[in-house]
Amino acid sequence: MSPKKKNSYCKVENLEITPEMSVLDLPDLVLECILERLPTEGLCRMASVCSSLRERCISDHLWEKHMKNKWGRIIGPAADREWQWHIASRKGSVFSNQGKQRGLNHLMGYLTLLWPTALIRSSFGNISKKKDFPPVDSIMSWYLALESGNFWFPAQVYNRENGHVGFVLSCYDAELSYDRRTDTFQARYPPHGRRASAIETGVTWDRLRAPPVDTSPHDLHISDCLNELRPGDHIEIQWRRNKEFPYGWWYGVVGHLETCDGDANYCRCHDSDTLVLEFNQYTRGSRWRKTAVNRKDHREEGNEADGFYGGIRKLNGNEEISMWKKLWPADVLE
Repeated sequence: MSPKKKNSYCKVENLEITPEMSVLDLPDLVLECILERLPTEGLCRMASVCSSLRERCISDHLWEKHMKNKWGRIIGPAADREWQWHIASRKGSVFSNQGKQRGLNHLMGYLTLLWPTALIRSSFGNISKKKDFPPVDSIMSWYLALESGNFWFPAQVYNRENGHVGFVLSCYDAELSYDRRTDTFQARYPPHGRRASAIETGVTWDRLRAPPVDTSPHDLHISDCLNELRPGDHIEIQWRRNKEFPYGWWYGVVGHLETCDGDANYCRCHDSDTLVLEFNQYTRGSRWRKTAVNRKDHREEGNEADGFYGGIRKLNGNEEISMWKKLWPADVLE
């Protein structure tokens, strides 16, 4: 070994045995890069080390990525409003202590699934004495509330009630609570008329979505696509059994008028005020197979026997269309 290499090795040795070195001695950029690569449980564990790391580990920009990756597909404006109301109700002096304890409960409940209880109590004994940890309006707090299952949020469920035949190829609003142990959700549907709220357990991620439009299930969606719809276009339409029920969204396609033979070279269906909608999951001759609405003056249309059709939205993205095709029933419905 040459003298030069020997000296270099000694310097490295001296650095390795320096007792005062810690992760906080790293340059800020290096430490930030490390924290950005940690999973959520790693950030929680680092937050228990000291006050300096705690301030870094609760930063919104670290949790925003985790929030988007896991929850972004099913959290929409309605869920965000629900959370904002949730935290606003706990910022006042009356709720401050309760809010602090609730935040700690979310954190402890989340970590109980990952670490032994004794380790959690040891690591977070000092944190429990700190004011407002995690901050109630932080993304970390929202993430942990979702993970704990204590925060119910609005979203939509495809083929509700375990794919009951009466809801095939539909999507209904519900309040959801996450179960981390099974990685599934509990769905609570709004009451239908005199029927109490229905509860469904074991709802998987692939059956969920954030509401694509910010319209209450009890309100008529204002259709802004009617004039551009042509045969073959994919759509969703609101439908409800009667006026006491909330709307669900049902998948269909734009069809041809009876006077049209379907030849694209001669088809003028898009010029007609009558818009034909087809639901091809139903057998030919079924009363649910086809309906027509007025393109120029479309409002809720229907009756107590066949239900009521509401607003229409055009599906423009392949992702939405392919999702409905994945849900297509194996057998034609009556």
